[in-house]
Amino acid sequence: MEIFQKKLNLRARSRGFHLISDEVISAIPEINHLKMGICQVFIQHTSASLTINENADPTVRDDFEMFFNKVAKENDTAYTHDYEGPDDMPAHLKAAILGSSVSIPIANGKLALGTWQGIYLCEHRNHGGSRSVVISAWGV
Repeated sequence: MEIFQKKLNLRARSRGFHLISDEVISAIPEINHLKMGICQVFIQHTSASLTINENADPTVRDDFEMFFNKVAKENDTAYTHDYEGPDDMPAHLKAAILGSSVSIPIANGKLALGTWQGIYLCEHRNHGGSRSVVISAWGV
C-alpha cells in the first residue's frame, strides 16, 4: 500500500459553490500510481465546506446557494454567535450540514467520479479568503 498527502491552498473565492476537481487532481498527481484506493479531501475551516455534485450545469450551484441561504438565514436575532458578522454563524451551520470532507474512490490512477460529478468548495462567507484543504490518497 502507498499513502500520499498534500496540502492545497485554494485562492479566495466569492460566496457560493465552486468546482475544484481539477485543482485537487493537479495537486496530487501521485494517484496515477494507484490501481485502486481512496482519496479524501478535508477542508481546514469551519465556515466553508466540501461536497460532490453536478459539474455540468452552473445553475445547480446557484440553486445550492439559494437553498442554503433559506436554511441558514443571515441576521437572525436568535444567534448568539454574532460578533464576526451576520454571515458567520449561518456559514458555520451550512458547513456543519454539508461537511468538512469528501472521499472518492481511485480506479486505475484516476478519481472515480461519475460523469456529471465534481468536487465543490462551498464558500459560505461573503469574504472567506483563501482556503486550505488536505488531500490524502492511499491504495495499491
